[in-house]
Amino acid sequence: MDSPEIDLVTRKDRILLRVRVQPRASRTELAGVREGQLRIRLKAPPVDGAANAELLRFLGRKVLGVPPSSLEIVRGAGSRDKTVAISGLSTDQVRDLLPG
Repeated sequence: MDSPEIDLVTRKDRILLRVRVQPRASRTELAGVREGQLRIRLKAPPVDGAANAELLRFLGRKVLGVPPSSLEIVRGAGSRDKTVAISGLSTDQVRDLLPG
């Protein structure tokens, strides 16, 4: 891990989180933090939105404890580098729930 601090930006009533995903991994899991981005390995392939759906389910339910509908990919839906908007949590709550 390069930089243990995750970059979070507050815009209106949402928090923006930069994520780098690795699809087709052996299992879905957190993979650390690098250069302010949360790294996540996803078991799903990047086909027909499967990896994006798995990202929102995993990040919402398993990591942040919110429904996946509280999350939205606002940038990078077709890329490994994404920006996810989080609704319903404060910046401090998100920082406490994320590694780093």
